[in-house]
Amino acid sequence: MGAVIALEALLDQRRVWKGRQAAVPASVQPTGHAALDALLPTGGWPESALSEILCAAEGCGELRLLWPTLARLSASGERIVLVAPPHVPYAPAWQAAGVDLRALALIQASGREALWAAEQCLRSGSCGAVLCWLPQADDRALRRLQVAAETGQTLAFAYRPLAAALNPSPAALRLAVEARPAQLRVLKCRGGLAPAAPLPLAALG
Repeated sequence: MGAVIALEALLDQRRVWKGRQAAVPASVQPTGHAALDALLPTGGWPESALSEILCAAEGCGELRLLWPTLARLSASGERIVLVAPPHVPYAPAWQAAGVDLRALALIQASGREALWAAEQCLRSGSCGAVLCWLPQADDRALRRLQVAAETGQTLAFAYRPLAAALNPSPAALRLAVEARPAQLRVLKCRGGLAPAAPLPLAALG
């Protein structure tokens, strides 16, 4: 039988390589919600990546989640593109949230055309953020958006039904916006484990 050697002794003698977890760089794209930033490993949205927002129903806070970010981007002159939103944006609400309407571009499309439009906007590198509503998107479609976001160095947000949480996704971040109770859950996040506790939507301000 081989000799039994304590691991601590090997470490002291530097005979075992001990890896260190690389530090996750802080995001330069804060969400604008301090409580949410505190939950995310990078302290904000994953940069040049796709974030999925899975909603239990329309009007449960899914737009309010992004308004601070969109207000900041529009104030710096960045273009914001909305692809296939289910309703025409209500201008007074967006203005009240601080979003400069001159920075908004609306693309009305459906199905494959909506996916193609979102992908082209992301790849162009001319947008600060692209929001798209893709209720029927599959893993392949989401992967295309992820690659396009990386190519164009752009924030990508895909709104999808909450039921899609049952399926895997290449998105760097997945958030579930639930109506009853009104709360936000981080399902997946790049750079760390998703927090177990949900965040009440009231905490977002």
